[in-house]
Amino acid sequence: MTIHMKLNLELNIADHDAFYERLIDTHSGLSDEQSQMLNAKLILLLANHIGDNEVLKEALTMTRHGLAAS
Repeated sequence: MTIHMKLNLELNIADHDAFYERLIDTHSGLSDEQSQMLNAKLILLLANHIGDNEVLKEALTMTRHGLAAS
């Protein structure tokens, strides 16, 4: 049986400020190219952790919404 999760939009990180600080610190000293690669690797790692294509599709749609095509 497959259970499809809905994308959780509620605050779900216990210490969100500490996570944000850690995320910014992780980019410290990186070139723009390295920073983009770090983001891509992080996205793929977290997508694999989530593992539900419907949830990932919803997340991709939401993050793309409102961004102009270049």
